[in-house]
Amino acid sequence: MFCSGCGQALQPGQTACPQCGRPVAPVMPPIPPIPNLELQLQTYAGRVRALSIVWFVYGGLSLLLGFAGMTFLHAFLNSGFGPWSHGSMGDGPWSQPWFGAAIIHFAWALILVRSALAFVAGWGLMERTEWGRIVAIIAGILSLLKVPIGTALGIWTLVTLLGYRNSTLYNELGPRA
Repeated sequence: MFCSGCGQALQPGQTACPQCGRPVAPVMPPIPPIPNLELQLQTYAGRVRALSIVWFVYGGLSLLLGFAGMTFLHAFLNSGFGPWSHGSMGDGPWSQPWFGAAIIHFAWALILVRSALAFVAGWGLMERTEWGRIVAIIAGILSLLKVPIGTALGIWTLVTLLGYRNSTLYNELGPRA
């Protein structure tokens, strides 16, 4: 051991440097042992299970709120309230009957794809498959723009599933029997 100020060699147990008088830094306690791998796996398995359940809930909420929103959109575009009622927009694209139907079909497709992706991610994580991890990461990235719940779920998914340590733990879990 050497003095951090002048570089003088120090004997074990000295509290100050005999040459410059600088106090010797306290000895660092040893690093605690790494927790048992089995305990880490149990903890990580619990996190993955909780994440999969939240993906199922998110998929259900997306489907339910999407259905409610689509009901409102259908009423808004087809039953005559708002600026699109009774051809009040003139000859523009909003006045065409096919335009409202195209918007509704496109929105339904987005809602169904987002909900299906959430359900597949939840199921894949529940079964602890490698494809489930990949689908959940993709769903997490796509849901980042769905503020605030999708953003929180996307961040939680990415933090839980990405990284070398988490990837190793996920692979150690293996598929559920």
